[in-house]
Amino acid sequence: MTDTTTAYVPPKVWVWNKGSGGRFANINRPIAGATHEKELPVGKHPLQLYSLGTPNGVKVTIMLEELLAAGHKGAEYDAWLIKIGDGDQFGSGFVAINPNSKIPALLDRGGAKPIRVFETGSILLYLADKFGAFVPKDVGARAECLSWLFWQMGSAPYLGGGFGHFYAYAPVKIEYAIDRFAMETKRQLDVLDRRLAETGAYVSGPDYTIADMAIFPWYGLLALDGVMYDNCGEFLSVQDYKHVRRWAGAMAERPAVKRGRMVNRVFGEPSQQLHERHDASDFETKTQDKVAPAKK
Repeated sequence: MTDTTTAYVPPKVWVWNKGSGGRFANINRPIAGATHEKELPVGKHPLQLYSLGTPNGVKVTIMLEELLAAGHKGAEYDAWLIKIGDGDQFGSGFVAINPNSKIPALLDRGGAKPIRVFETGSILLYLADKFGAFVPKDVGARAECLSWLFWQMGSAPYLGGGFGHFYAYAPVKIEYAIDRFAMETKRQLDVLDRRLAETGAYVSGPDYTIADMAIFPWYGLLALDGVMYDNCGEFLSVQDYKHVRRWAGAMAERPAVKRGRMVNRVFGEPSQQLHERHDASDFETKTQDKVAPAKK
């Protein structure tokens, strides 16, 4: 892997180059706001989720499915598919809920006035407080849980927008960038591996919390099978992080986690894709292998 680019000298004033390339060049831009008028659909439940089955989207659907599994009937939800490749996140309805135009976005219509919630850490904490679940009540334990939740929020951009982008999505392989972010990704995996060696169970301690739900779709799945970002598991030697892999394996077997990973998913096995979720029965009747069976 070599850097074949010529030396870059930044101009005095940066100007947006629409032809910059990359897999997501058509949806990246340096300005905020809606690009078109488009209202969002609304279902029958108080909680309306607008998302896609990326690691960030999966955090929230895991949380909602875990709440339902724990008996919180008020956590029933409608999950609507937002196709970020098509620019759905720039529609006026979505921007009204999340001015940052990133999935997922949640609208709670259960009160006198709808409450919008955006950014995954905020959504997880909002739901935990609303239902009194998956965040410890003890002050010290709560602080530890939230510290690991926000560790994920602060660390994952180095994995996704850093390593993932330059390793898998950038139009040119840049050795310096890949080395820089691979080093940081492995350091983060080591942080998590050492922590899980201490706790022996879950990330923030003996109890399953929103910290686990936030970290698993990023670092758990990365360490478990390495299929993220063009099968980078061998490149990152993910097999070395045995405590992360143990924890991730246990997480992956939780029924609510399995369901959460299916919601708003548009890739992989058709039987594991539930593009929209409006009722618990949808997992049995509306996966892509049933609604759009392969042609013989």
